Amino acid sequence: MLTDFGIVLLFLIIGFVFVAMGLIAAAIVRPHHPNPVKQSTYECGEELISGSPWIKFNIRFYVVALVFLLFDVEIVFLLPWAIVFKSFGWFAFIEMVVFVVILLAGLAYVWAKGDIDWEKPVPYIPELKDLVVTKKQ
Repeated sequence: MLTDFGIVLLFLIIGFVFVAMGLIAAAIVRPHHPNPVKQSTYECGEELISGSPWIKFNIRFYVVALVFLLFDVEIVFLLPWAIVFKSFGWFAFIEMVVFVVILLAGLAYVWAKGDIDWEKPVPYIPELKDLVVTKKQ
């Protein structure tokens, strides 16, 4: 008779064997026809630029990703609140209203600052020749 630890060990062994058999079966069944296009780096549909990978990278990728993660993680807090809303009553409702208002204020700030816009508009800086009125003949 197996002890409790023996059962856990048996499950671990079966799990490793199951994963190994799946990998071996996939290696046997899959086609293997490498070519330069398949082995090139793929960057989300962007054309591959040959050269050094240490190039200037557009910071907007990071800003959009961070803003998305911030709001995505914050929205996760709404599910537990929705589950226990009835048991806490108005107190939970007021707290969540304050939380959502803070989220909306953050969204309004990021939106007003223009960080969600992918292409920021170039500001118009007038030059002296634009300010001087000249007579046309």
